[in-house]
Amino acid sequence: MLNGFAVVFISGLILGKIAKTLKLPPLTGMIFSGILLGPHAFGLISSELMNISADLRQLALVIILTRAGLTLEINDLKKIGRPAVMMCFVPACFEIAGTILIAPLIFGISHIEAAVLGSVLAAVSPAVVVPRMIKIIEEGYGRERKIPQLVLAGAAADDVFVIVMFTSFAALCAGGSFVFSSIAQVPVSIITGIVVGALGGYIVTKWFEKTEIKSAIKVVILLSISFVFLYIQDNISAFSGLIAIMSMGMAITHFNKDEAKLLSSKYNELWTGAEIMLFVLVGAEVEIAYALSAGALAIAMVVAALVFRMAGVFCCTVKTNLNKKERLFCMISYTPKATVQAAIGAVPLSMGLACGNLVLTAAVLAILITAPVGAAVIDSTYKKLLK
Repeated sequence: MLNGFAVVFISGLILGKIAKTLKLPPLTGMIFSGILLGPHAFGLISSELMNISADLRQLALVIILTRAGLTLEINDLKKIGRPAVMMCFVPACFEIAGTILIAPLIFGISHIEAAVLGSVLAAVSPAVVVPRMIKIIEEGYGRERKIPQLVLAGAAADDVFVIVMFTSFAALCAGGSFVFSSIAQVPVSIITGIVVGALGGYIVTKWFEKTEIKSAIKVVILLSISFVFLYIQDNISAFSGLIAIMSMGMAITHFNKDEAKLLSSKYNELWTGAEIMLFVLVGAEVEIAYALSAGALAIAMVVAALVFRMAGVFCCTVKTNLNKKERLFCMISYTPKATVQAAIGAVPLSMGLACGNLVLTAAVLAILITAPVGAAVIDSTYKKLLK
């Protein structure tokens, strides 16, 4: 397994550097590194490492969401208001609805199968979006109207909503029934996540203030608490561990900004390695044969779904003080997909659903198209679109 880690980090570093030289986001090289070295190509990443790939990707997600929380301030979110709440679910609803309308016409599948497909495609990728928004916040762009904060606020909650919808649609497609009460879990899980995370952040802040603890130990403590949140999430459906992790970071920032800055710098260092691990392993999950066999129709479906998603983001920014360029930036920023698609793209196939191959293919294409392209467009436009 140790050889597997060496392969992941060295190949990710090299291809990430090559991508950067070609004026592409480094994650593009990392993803293609994973595709080449993964079990569906040359198979140079050990099976032992692939068996714990999901846990390692989740670790990377914990690091980036904690960084996001340590960057966000509660007062900024209060200033954003309504659009931040709408960004949590409206764009995903638009994308799912668009897929339900278009997919049956293109692929001849049923509307419920199209709903399963749409719910897989609809999740935005915090792993791609969050580090870019943090960078933009640190550089001071979009500061006056809190635009990167707006995108950050919705990214994690968007995933919670989409995963709940996917679970419900998949159960219905498998012959079960759609449980409307499951939709009520979305606001409940978000609220409980915010409350528990904020309480944890408050307790940790006061503990750190009264006790001399090295920064490295503080990071270990925060990571351990984050893992507990994820454990609770796995066992209690009405709780979002991802929201709790971000909320904990925000609480630390609110109660002690100096502590938050110090911890943020430590998490920045952790992200250097976690980013490589995350995107190489995401790439390793990609079955390139499915992508190549998909043809133009599957690509057209992914692009059409993105158009609906961007329309949803536009609706979220209606009657706000954002100008046309700032609205365009928000629409662009909500397009990258990677982590959720890699996590659930193969689930319908494993369930034996007739649409399983199509869903997996579309998930693969969504990663290959939107992660590198979305990241590149965000990186190349934020200085032009934001003040």
